[in-house]
Amino acid sequence: MTENHPHIAFLGVGLMGAPMVRNLLNAGYPVTLWNRTASKCEPFVNEVTIADSPEDAVHRADIVITMLENGDVVEDVMVAQGGIAALKAGAVYIDMSSVQPSLARRHAALAKEQGAGYLDAPVSGGTVGAEQATLSIMAGGSGADVERVRPVFEVLGKCTPIGPVGAGQLAKLANQAIVGITIGAVSEALLLAAKGGADPAAVREALMGGFAGSRILELHGQRMIDRDFSPGAPARIQLKDLRMILDEARSEGLTLPLSQQVHNEYQSLIANGHSDVDHSGLLLELEHLNGALLGSSSAIKRK
Repeated sequence: MTENHPHIAFLGVGLMGAPMVRNLLNAGYPVTLWNRTASKCEPFVNEVTIADSPEDAVHRADIVITMLENGDVVEDVMVAQGGIAALKAGAVYIDMSSVQPSLARRHAALAKEQGAGYLDAPVSGGTVGAEQATLSIMAGGSGADVERVRPVFEVLGKCTPIGPVGAGQLAKLANQAIVGITIGAVSEALLLAAKGGADPAAVREALMGGFAGSRILELHGQRMIDRDFSPGAPARIQLKDLRMILDEARSEGLTLPLSQQVHNEYQSLIANGHSDVDHSGLLLELEHLNGALLGSSSAIKRK
């Protein structure tokens, strides 16, 4: 690995991965790409090397980054398809996907067998954060590995070391619990205000200046008012994260009633055909439950 320009293999060129790759290229990093749907690599075809397989992408890389949909996909790509086995000695594998802490620990052990480092480094900030290089990066693993790749993290956002391997994923679960519960709270608050005759846009503006102000109210509250549910973070991913939160809670002997309730609401949202709306689209399930639309005092007919 050279100090300034380590070779990066990036696996997973989706809603989050594509803008992250763009920022790495703009910073001068040589990049090899691989994606399950190969066509998603095409916008970068003149600037990168496109690999035919995970093994092909990984074997020459100094740093390997995965940004994949869930733990099952990471397991398939990096274990079943030989990604981890192809790591070269001295490389650092950074999993920026959101996966189970136990899976992160297992993959770290497999990387160690290859003489490679490992960091679990999930992110928060959504597609806007990915585009603007302002992601919050939660890193689990050795301090030495974090420092080796810190220049890469700084191209993508701000890295906070959390603790040993798996700790980054625990921080992401904490993040997603707050995000999911807060989206539910904002949905309920705005619908309550609108149903009583208040202007939800004015209510949001007033709340932004008080103790209830939050990034969720700012961005997702506006999405709800605009009814713009094009996916930045799809609802199915929020449900996946809530399932992991509840699984981790059970393994630790904890009961998390708010997370359980919001999980159930997202489960209903998706069962009603909204798996690919933005997670702020939880409002749609609340509207369905109440037979009322945000910003309208008229009832909607239940089907």
